[in-house]
Amino acid sequence: MHEAVLGIEHPGAYAAATAGTDTTVELWCNDHCDLLHVGGEESAKVVAHVEEAVGVRERIAEGDEQLLITDACLKERGDDPIETTLADHDCLLVPPLRYAEGRKWCRVLALDAANLTAFYRDVAAEFPVVVDAKREVASVRADRPLLTLDSALPDLSPRQREALLTAVELGYYEIPRDATTAEIATELGVERRTFEEHLRRAENKLLRSFAEAM
Repeated sequence: MHEAVLGIEHPGAYAAATAGTDTTVELWCNDHCDLLHVGGEESAKVVAHVEEAVGVRERIAEGDEQLLITDACLKERGDDPIETTLADHDCLLVPPLRYAEGRKWCRVLALDAANLTAFYRDVAAEFPVVVDAKREVASVRADRPLLTLDSALPDLSPRQREALLTAVELGYYEIPRDATTAEIATELGVERRTFEEHLRRAENKLLRSFAEAM
């Protein structure tokens, strides 16, 4: 089996809601409604967009994260050519769908590499596509669809992920430290307090996730 994670600039309510924000939306479709996890500093703005598009039946909010059950399924708002293309090339969509940076991020699984290539070619002919990851699935233990590193780790916003990765790359977590928060903020082109806020939020999410799993 072969797998790819693709970011597709496909117009839609949830993708549009994340454009220009650091917020992410994860979606599990249940045909008659959607289960959504919305996370990020601008989650309230994104939730308002979702509420206008499909309605919100129930919600749980905690900090900058919200869990929503929608009034209706997004599929009811129109046909999705991406799902049709998946079926045409005998590919599978592994849930959840993820929306971030104005894109629809799809984890696609195919039995044959040629099918995955054909799916990418047809989608890229219609929409701008970014390939985030690509690999061959060869191990049962490591490649269970619902037990991957991506699903086990918390969902960081693009800015939180950038802050954390840059801090690691520049040696912020070395002993002794190779960089200060001011130096890393300058590298990223943001204010020190802004960088520190993104870093603290990323660290908090990671630590809470690990603590719950211990």
